[in-house]
Amino acid sequence: MDPVITAAAHALARGDALGTLKRVALRDDPHARALRGIAMAQLGDLPRARELLRDAARDFGSGSALMVAKCNLAFAEISLVLRDLSGLMHLLQTTGSILERHGDRSNLAHATYLQARLALLLGRLGQAEDLLSSIDPSMMPSVSRPGYWLVAVGIAMRRVEAGKARLALLEAAQAAQLASVPALLAEVETARQAALAPAVRLIAEGKDRSLSLAELEKILASEKLVVDACRSLLRQGPDIIDLRGRPVLFGLLRNLAEAWPNDVPREHLLQRVFRARQADDSHRARLRVEIARLRKVLGPLAGVGATRLGYALKPKIGTPVVLAPPVQGPHADILALLADGEAWSSSGLALALDVSPRTVQRMLDALRRSGKVEWLGHGRSRRWTFAGVPGFPTGLLLPVNSIGE
Repeated sequence: MDPVITAAAHALARGDALGTLKRVALRDDPHARALRGIAMAQLGDLPRARELLRDAARDFGSGSALMVAKCNLAFAEISLVLRDLSGLMHLLQTTGSILERHGDRSNLAHATYLQARLALLLGRLGQAEDLLSSIDPSMMPSVSRPGYWLVAVGIAMRRVEAGKARLALLEAAQAAQLASVPALLAEVETARQAALAPAVRLIAEGKDRSLSLAELEKILASEKLVVDACRSLLRQGPDIIDLRGRPVLFGLLRNLAEAWPNDVPREHLLQRVFRARQADDSHRARLRVEIARLRKVLGPLAGVGATRLGYALKPKIGTPVVLAPPVQGPHADILALLADGEAWSSSGLALALDVSPRTVQRMLDALRRSGKVEWLGHGRSRRWTFAGVPGFPTGLLLPVNSIGE
């Protein structure tokens, strides 16, 4: 190996991006271009870094499959940071297969970790956990190990497992200390603050207070009838009723749970759930139909009783509580994704939310008009970010593709 390239690679492994650039800045061979691309990524110029890595992979050609795979691996990691997610899982899987054939176990572990990170971002918690469990952290480069544990933190937080999240954070902090890379230390600290921040609002018997992740875990493990307004679910212990895609039924349930033990007048339900300013007989008939559907859906967990003025929730066991996002408003799911501080492409948001790109574009346009998001760039390079500093953690608002996860 060229001694200059070797020295530049060692500098890069230490996090010394400027030292790497000093050694290879004037060289134009594919090895130098690849190292320069990774150094530019560490310095924050991600679009230029991707260009350099794409050029390096092309110049290595089919005769250097292993080097092409390494360039593609770095390219995929930058794409993940840029939230350019289209085709990314396939690229990582293909790259991992090449690395495995060549016996490059270290980079194979890193490629698998990136797949787990992407799966977590897309709400595929089971897939992320399976991928993570297939990795031996000792085989990973030292700079990748904090990220491995941060994915474990993310899975634990999304599943509301405070103890597992705390242990994974300790592992991530130790790994970041060993790597001695300031950016990794900062990333771990950001994750620690998110784990300690209020995770959700608890509404019960007319009172509203914030809960930490540990407090939320206790609530979910209790016998309380939990109306989860973050994910449109009804929970009681291991029993879960999924009301995603049934906004009217969930709206009725939430209003009844927030008012418990009191009833909710029919006029209030018509105004809050059906947006009926002046209720007529057709509205009242529809309300009766939807209440009947709600009774059937709630099954053994609760009933809905009719009162003189309206309806009241009748839990079979325990008391009802409502879990609400710390900040509410239209399109909160997009805001939750943007709250990670990264600039997202609209196609990446569509993949993460499992909706059409056109739907995401309409949502982004509405948020832009309200001053909540802003865009950078034009055409395919356009990225969307928060217009200000995000003010709430995102765990319970992020997508989960299966209620069992």
